Amino acid sequence: MQMDYLRLSRPAEADLAVLFENSFTASEGAEEGRLIGRLARDLVTGTPASELWVFGASQAGRLCGAIVFTALHFARDPRTAVLLAPVAVAPDWQGRGVGQALLRFGLDDLRAAGIDFALSYGDPAFYSRVGFRRITPDDAAPPRPLSMPEGWIGQGLSDRAEFPILGPSTCAAALDDPDFW
Repeated sequence: MQMDYLRLSRPAEADLAVLFENSFTASEGAEEGRLIGRLARDLVTGTPASELWVFGASQAGRLCGAIVFTALHFARDPRTAVLLAPVAVAPDWQGRGVGQALLRFGLDDLRAAGIDFALSYGDPAFYSRVGFRRITPDDAAPPRPLSMPEGWIGQGLSDRAEFPILGPSTCAAALDDPDFW
C-alpha cells in the first residue's frame, strides 16, 4: 500500500503523543513511552511554529510515523541548525523502511528551506543510512552534557555547512532536560 510523506503544518498533539508513546513503549517500556509521548506533546504545544518542523508518514489517513525537528541556536554562529528528536514509527510499520524514507523526506524539505545543519542524539548506525555521521562537542556543542557522546551526530544540508559550528547551543524548552541527554 502507498505511504504518504508530508510536512504536518498543525500536528494534532494527541495523535503525535499516542504514536510516540506506543512506539517507545513497544521498544523501551512503558516509562520511556510516557516520557517520549509527553516530549512530543510538549514540543508541538510549547515550541514556536517558526522553530518547529514536524513530518509524518501516513496511510489511509492513519499516522504511521513522525519525526520532529526544532531550531538549535548557536550563540556565535549565524548559520541555521535543527535538532532531530524524537523519531517514531508505529510498531506494525517498523522494519519496512518507513523511518528512513520519512527522514529523507524531512531532510530534503529542510535542505530546500535553506537550513544549514541537522543534528541529533541517536544511534549512529541507523542514522548514518540517511547521511548523519558522528560528531564531537568540538564540532557542535550540545545544549547539555552527553551521557553517551558516541550518539552525537550531524550532517550538513547546505554548501555553508562545514563543521565546527561556533558557540554554545540552546534548544527548545521541552528538550532542555538532562533526562534526554
